[in-house]
Amino acid sequence: MPWRDNTEPYYVLVSELMLQQTQVDRVIPKFEQFTGLFPDVQSLAAASLSDVLTAWSGLGYNRRAKFLHAAAKKVVDEHGGVIPDTYEGLVSLPGIGPNTAGAILAYSFNRPVTYIETNIRTVFFHHFFEGQPTVTDKELKEIVTEAVDKEHPREWYWSVMDYGAYLKKQGVGRNDKSSHYKKQAPLKGSLREVRGLILKALAQTDQPYEELKRSLPQDERFETALAALAKEGFVERKGERLHLAE
Repeated sequence: MPWRDNTEPYYVLVSELMLQQTQVDRVIPKFEQFTGLFPDVQSLAAASLSDVLTAWSGLGYNRRAKFLHAAAKKVVDEHGGVIPDTYEGLVSLPGIGPNTAGAILAYSFNRPVTYIETNIRTVFFHHFFEGQPTVTDKELKEIVTEAVDKEHPREWYWSVMDYGAYLKKQGVGRNDKSSHYKKQAPLKGSLREVRGLILKALAQTDQPYEELKRSLPQDERFETALAALAKEGFVERKGERLHLAE
């Protein structure tokens, strides 16, 4: 995994956002392509949103790409191009929550922090909560905090992540016992699919509203998806033409 070979904060930030809802084997080639185009936070901040979304294409959940782009801009504008090395500084960046901040602190800065993600849940559910039907992250964090290797947190988390991936392949340590678990809905036929199609089209060029609408599924999903993308700051409308916001 390239983000283990190079643990600089930018690489870990990109990998963590890509890995949030995408499997490792799909992320690796996209990560290498993405970091080839945008090798550092400065080049990502200077890129257009359309270029970022085009590079992100294939990973889905495009909100992650927009957050990453916005985070890079904030790092350059407010932190002198240096990704923060504190929890407070990291969670102040767009798209970075407690667990992503924890991962960056553990992997880039080798800090013995506590953070939770699906593979970590798998390991601790299997060994500490096997007979318990539901588990909260609060319960989980108490045990993870005790277990973290305080001298080698980076390597410890890597080993737990790998062990969790192994357990998943064996069909044990089910994450659906987590009270925070949400099953991912299928992409085909979903509103998320239409959102992606709109962004993919507009990443190529701005388009007349009616022309774009005709090229996409002819049902209520188009208007719903477009309204959501506009509200989230992805898409703007000028007269009868739609384009990506910057």
